Amino acid sequence: MVVGTSGTTASDVLAVARGGARVELSQEAVTALAAARGTVDALAAKPDPVYGVSTGFGALATRHIGRDLRTRLQRNIVRSHAAGMGPRVEREVVRALMFLRLKTVCSGYTGVRPEVAQTMADVLNAGITPVVHEYGSLGCSGDLAPLSHCALTLMGEGEAEGPDGTVRPAAELLAAHGVRPVELREKEGLALLNGTDGMLGMLLMALADLDTLYKSADVTAALSLEALLGTDKVLAPELHAVRPHPGQAASAANMLAVLKGSGLTGHHQDDAPRVQDAYSVRCAPQVAGAGRDTLAHARLVAERELASAVDNPVVLPDGRVESNGNFHGAPVAYVLDFLAIAAADLGSIAERRTDRLLDKNRSHGLPPFLADDPGVDSGLMIAQYTQAALVSELKRLAVPASADSIPSSAMQEDHVSMGWSAARKLRTAVDNLTRVIAVELYAAARAVELREGLTPAPATRAVVEALREAGVGGPGPDRYLAPDLAAAEAFVREGRLVAAVETVTGPLR
Repeated sequence: MVVGTSGTTASDVLAVARGGARVELSQEAVTALAAARGTVDALAAKPDPVYGVSTGFGALATRHIGRDLRTRLQRNIVRSHAAGMGPRVEREVVRALMFLRLKTVCSGYTGVRPEVAQTMADVLNAGITPVVHEYGSLGCSGDLAPLSHCALTLMGEGEAEGPDGTVRPAAELLAAHGVRPVELREKEGLALLNGTDGMLGMLLMALADLDTLYKSADVTAALSLEALLGTDKVLAPELHAVRPHPGQAASAANMLAVLKGSGLTGHHQDDAPRVQDAYSVRCAPQVAGAGRDTLAHARLVAERELASAVDNPVVLPDGRVESNGNFHGAPVAYVLDFLAIAAADLGSIAERRTDRLLDKNRSHGLPPFLADDPGVDSGLMIAQYTQAALVSELKRLAVPASADSIPSSAMQEDHVSMGWSAARKLRTAVDNLTRVIAVELYAAARAVELREGLTPAPATRAVVEALREAGVGGPGPDRYLAPDLAAAEAFVREGRLVAAVETVTGPLR
């Protein structure tokens, strides 16, 4: 992965964060780093105070710092800001955080020396992951504490995890991999801390995960419609063209593709034929489609943030070093919260379909709770309880973090974004949504199999066969359900559900 002054993509970030891709600096980046550093060095030699170069930080920015104390100043800002608490943050998040900070450093707007950027790349390539804690960022002035813990590792201080998963003193890990600690100079400590990199990294990973989950939700909604003997007429393209939301049309098209050739849709096994299916079935494309459009908006914001160089102050091409507020996380925080809201609603409608499959009064001929011998067997009764508990938490996680602000730094930083918090809760929401979809898949697959005498769609058969090959059991007497549900969760999380469908339908939208 070659890092230049611009052009980093979401795929690049995922490759480094999740795939362990190696990182190299382009010659263009090295040249830009050296040029910006020359500007900082020239300003540092002058008697006039320049924020971040020869002053304190935040509410202490009024103090001019002499040349003899500036190395200490940069070292101290990293040490003092590495004040995180709570559980460790996941390895992929820390790697995304570090890579995105390196991306900004290489833009040539930060004034960091080339050797500091190279050390950042060396740490990533060595598989060294700084210990970063859950709490410490307000999403303004950058993800300060998380980034500080990463900068601390560059200095050979604090703790980090080696490629073998063992946490050791950072100095030992650097020495073991031949990486020399850096001594930070003017502005460099500040430049390593001032960015929205943590929240952006988590946004990019959530977007990738949710892209798969929305396709998965279209598949499980189609399976539930089929198991409930619903009608696929509501999925006709001409109906969705009347309300031209692109996400809605995509979801309807996916469901229609899954149901092609089904012998279950449109049947009725009760005395009063249904004129319309319930909302949770009939409106599946509208709800999932709105979420897809939310994803598209969030992706646009992420792309803009990826194209940004977030630092304060910035070194401009004309030689000025100017302060700004670009570190404020509001643009990213809003979409992180927006995605959590959409995830909660998608989980909510999936749970309603599952409940309908299990209720003999609304399932149109299916046994109560899809049990083998109702009364003796409880079937999937408590699987739905688990799903309901997950949905309830999804709703709590949908409460926006970005609507909050808490002043800091003696009221100098008196309005913050809470974007890091929005990102952390979105990660939990994505995990919970995966489990919710897995429960619907588990129930719908069993329900389809219980429709004896009716032939499911080819895509449905492919899903059920792949699910059973993955070790997820089918209908029968009660058994220990947790392993089945865990296997179904992995089946969804790893994209195998979508892959199974696409063997029949071709690529979903």
